[in-house]
Amino acid sequence: MRLPYELQLGWRYTRAGRATRRNGFISFISGVSMLGIALGVAALIIVLSVMNGFQKEVRDRMLGVVSHIEIFSRDGQALQSLDQIMAAARKHPEVVGAAPFINTQALIARGEDMKGTIVRGIDPKLEPEVTDINGIASKGTFDKLVPGEFGIVLGAELARSLFVQPGDQVTLVAPGGQVTPAGVVPRLKQFTVVGTFDSGHYEYDSALAMVHEQDAAKVFRLEGPTGIRLKLKNLNEARDVADQLAVTLPGEFLIRDWTRQNKTWFAAVQVEKRMMFIILTLIVAVAAFNLVSTLVMTVTDKRADIAILRTLGSSPRSIMGIFVVQGAMVGVIGTVAGLLLGLGIAYNIDVIVPFLEQLFHASFLPKDIYLISKMPSDPQRSDIMPIAIISLVLAFLATLYPSWRASRVNPAEALRYE
Repeated sequence: MRLPYELQLGWRYTRAGRATRRNGFISFISGVSMLGIALGVAALIIVLSVMNGFQKEVRDRMLGVVSHIEIFSRDGQALQSLDQIMAAARKHPEVVGAAPFINTQALIARGEDMKGTIVRGIDPKLEPEVTDINGIASKGTFDKLVPGEFGIVLGAELARSLFVQPGDQVTLVAPGGQVTPAGVVPRLKQFTVVGTFDSGHYEYDSALAMVHEQDAAKVFRLEGPTGIRLKLKNLNEARDVADQLAVTLPGEFLIRDWTRQNKTWFAAVQVEKRMMFIILTLIVAVAAFNLVSTLVMTVTDKRADIAILRTLGSSPRSIMGIFVVQGAMVGVIGTVAGLLLGLGIAYNIDVIVPFLEQLFHASFLPKDIYLISKMPSDPQRSDIMPIAIISLVLAFLATLYPSWRASRVNPAEALRYE
């Protein structure tokens, strides 16, 4: 199949300077533009993949203690017909686990130290269906929560701030004291620390304590669990499933999914990711618009060739197409090279980073400072496709003005001094 001469000439001009010294500088500028686009695209892919990886790691650690969906009664009291509600929730095809819980606030005291905390009453047998409690504490820790023995499992940071260890006693101060002839006396109950958990998320490790739901009901004077926690097959469907359950469940409830619980944090991450995308896109834009200078010099150098083509019958549109092809070739090659480089690094960053740490005798993520000791990476198609499209569009836009100038070359003026 015979290719249009516009494509053939455009490709030939892209390779200008490899056979002659005359166009060597133009070829160098063209190569720099191509390299700049490739590095910009690769940097975008690597940075966004690492940000996705960090977001995924933090999200997974967060969901070790936070369920996908929580269901509450509107009055904040114990749920009526608990078993019926759990059975109705399990009927949804996305729901794979359900467990009752009690959630309230209290004070925990140890000697003169006192901390505000969120007390969560759980059923140790059903809780593994909705959260990864075995992954955040040593095996068997939550099995020690026996009803009537008033055991408690503290977050690692909370236990550290109270200077307690498993086996120590702490005092739980419930809100809404007891009225006596001597006045209002706070309700106090001693609990035995049976273990600690480390979710890797400071907000929960420093303020969350877990007890058996029956013990929590006795201390806080509740008739039973105040909510139900659900786990889904696909955590990204949490918001849609929550909306569906609000319609299908028998009765009126407050339903909250994990994205709404941590809305501020996820919004901040998305803003940061968007800003990084914009900033790094400027690198691609600068490299793409280097094509303008490359093509302008090529047009100036090829004025005689353009004039000859015009005298042989080429239309201004064909002349413009030749230089559009040249710029597009640089953009396509640079974008493809950047995609290959970026994806190659993003998918092998778990090998590359340890090699660099060993080579430079440095630690990029010290274990004693960061919760994540390995550089995470999660390349996503939703990020990669826009990067490639934007790079190609910018390269194409950079070709328009020089190509238009080439199409306006006057043959008589160009050949006057040839």
